[in-house]
Amino acid sequence: MYKIITITSIIMAATLGLAISQPANAETPIIQTKGPIIHLADNLQEEAKLGWCIDTDGRGLSDLLHAHSCKPSGGDVLFTYVEETGQIASATYDNKCMAFNAPENAINPFGLVNCDSSAPEQKFVYETETLEMHFGPDETQCLTVSAEIDRAGPYLSRDLFLASCDSLETRFKQWVVKN
Repeated sequence: MYKIITITSIIMAATLGLAISQPANAETPIIQTKGPIIHLADNLQEEAKLGWCIDTDGRGLSDLLHAHSCKPSGGDVLFTYVEETGQIASATYDNKCMAFNAPENAINPFGLVNCDSSAPEQKFVYETETLEMHFGPDETQCLTVSAEIDRAGPYLSRDLFLASCDSLETRFKQWVVKN
């Protein structure tokens, strides 16, 4: 016996699936940044609703990375995911890539270093279905942000780190890649 599936039932199932996968308090950021960015899918309490982008720590070029309010002017929050190499590359600074190069540093384990497509600490796997950014050498680990928010001039910042994907709330581990 065959079961007839209608377009309406598919749409209802998809809608229900989206409702279940999104926490009740999820809020979509209002991204104003022009250019390639990697930002959290959830606004996650960013006061101006700008969202959270990967960013260099401090003003301009820095060898440390964190999450920061997505600046409307772009600048050092411009990053792209290079699927062919699995690297997260700065769109502002030539030949600079994100690396998990200081795992013992609880505050800034990620750095901005010269790109090296063979370096395991620069490998990331982006899952388009789940929006998770996995660490290449250990895909059970996801890129996430701290729960604590710090002031960063007129904006806000959070520490970036890796944690077990299974232990994270969805809103802390879903990233949108806008190349």
